[in-house]
Amino acid sequence: MIQLNQVTYQYPQHQPVFQGFDWRVQRGEAWAVLGPSGCGKSTLLYLLAGLRFPQSGQVIIGGEFLSKPRPNTGLILQDYGLLPWATVSENASLGLRLRLFYGPDGRHAPAGQQVQDAEAQANHWLDRLGLTEVKDKYPGQISGGQRQRTAIARTLATDPDLLLMDEPFASLDAPTRQSLGRLVRSLRQEAGLTTIIVTHAIEEAARLGERILVLNQPPNRSPQIVENPGAAVEGYSESAQYLSLCTRLRGLLEPAQ
Repeated sequence: MIQLNQVTYQYPQHQPVFQGFDWRVQRGEAWAVLGPSGCGKSTLLYLLAGLRFPQSGQVIIGGEFLSKPRPNTGLILQDYGLLPWATVSENASLGLRLRLFYGPDGRHAPAGQQVQDAEAQANHWLDRLGLTEVKDKYPGQISGGQRQRTAIARTLATDPDLLLMDEPFASLDAPTRQSLGRLVRSLRQEAGLTTIIVTHAIEEAARLGERILVLNQPPNRSPQIVENPGAAVEGYSESAQYLSLCTRLRGLLEPAQ
């Protein structure tokens, strides 16, 4: 699904964030990317989203070299990215309405994939995510958890095969974070999505990532990968294995974390 081949990325007047970095993600896998602030977590996500490009090396997704954002990739940002002047329903259908405007041009929408009914597709996900009762409200009138679910509905309505999430639950309270984490896990299993969630929280990485990529302070030259198959099991976060994994992850991070 994803291949990073000898990727080097550097911001001007800084040392490289990634240097000769290789990484592989198979279709349908659930990854968490963990590390301290400034280690390159968000940069990696922007490289995968086609919003930044390496100075050298290759980013390949779905067998194609990434030279622009791909329409089959969904990106959910920490601040949700909702339009404050649009209702929940309008926000949820935004991506689909853009696809209707441009057509299946291979850039804004997958080639050959025609949107039939944007409102119906968006309403399906609003209903699936428990947002039907607030669909006519504006983002400022709903809770943080409802705003995050709106962002998820907008993304899933476009039927992505890759879902990228940048610290999606950081500003939410603990019960809401855990509830949305379970939701994302169940949706991934239902739809066969490949998911990559960036976080700085060890416990969240251990709950959501069946494989965990640990980054430290730049330059990152080779991936540290921790296998975590228990994340797919309900109740795993109450187990001794989960606590042991969290301890291991703390040991892999630099003392500054």
